[in-house]
Amino acid sequence: MTCPHCVGAEELFGARQASADLKRYRAKGPLKTAQMLIDALRALGVEDKRLLDIGGGVGVLQHELLKAGMASAVSVDGSSAYIEAARDESARQGFDGCVTYRHGDFLDVAQTLEQADVVTLDRVLCCYPDVDAFVARSTDLSGELYGVVYPRKTLGARVAIRLANLFLKVNRNPFRAFVHDPRHVDAMVREAGFEGRYYATTLVWHVVVYQRVRTLRMAPPTASVAEAA
Repeated sequence: MTCPHCVGAEELFGARQASADLKRYRAKGPLKTAQMLIDALRALGVEDKRLLDIGGGVGVLQHELLKAGMASAVSVDGSSAYIEAARDESARQGFDGCVTYRHGDFLDVAQTLEQADVVTLDRVLCCYPDVDAFVARSTDLSGELYGVVYPRKTLGARVAIRLANLFLKVNRNPFRAFVHDPRHVDAMVREAGFEGRYYATTLVWHVVVYQRVRTLRMAPPTASVAEAA
């Protein structure tokens, strides 16, 4: 990865942060929004399915969904430290051989990935400047379910992102975070052939699970992000 943004991400999400995140996961389990996403996916059915976890971090979604019956997972992450931490956790939990790890920017490696049944993006969209390309490519790789956690476009979120980016600029790290328009993200996913099946918010985050239209059963859809934003 040679782009400045990617180099900055590798530095920001280094060994110290990976170690802290793994320690927290082992002690307290998934973060609230990650658990919400896991529960929603489990309710829609993950048994014997294949997962593509983009920005997989220390492997929280992978390990929890494998425990729920998912057959296998592919994790893509731009941080080599996070991939190493996730490998260690896979070995500790007995999932050696169940997860394939790919290091690199998702848009750089996407063309080499096979379509999965389930694609997850937990707090990842806010790390990418080109949200259109990211959503387009990631939805292409989802055969059934598409789960995403990303920031709400509130004043508080925008201020927090600006302060974080100012800190990064002062420290000469080229990585930047983003608050993308939820209505735009929702419209792109729906145009790719999905319908909303689960929608919830916290003070800061949207948690949404979509399902490809061809797999939907006769049940009323959830409210869309566009309706609720």
